[in-house]
Amino acid sequence: MDIQFETEPAKSAKQQELVEQIVSILQGLRFGSVEIVVHDGRIVQIEKHEKFRVKTAANAH
Repeated sequence: MDIQFETEPAKSAKQQELVEQIVSILQGLRFGSVEIVVHDGRIVQIEKHEKFRVKTAANAH
């Protein structure tokens, strides 16, 4: 599979939008993961899995 990303300033508006979405997701993520689903060399889905830790008196040391 060959995925091409343009590094020139003349990126398409759609590519720029995807990059901005991914960066925004990463900046807002403290614990978790981001999964980018690719079909035929094109991004078709972006999933964010976020983890939250719950502090309780029993597990706080």
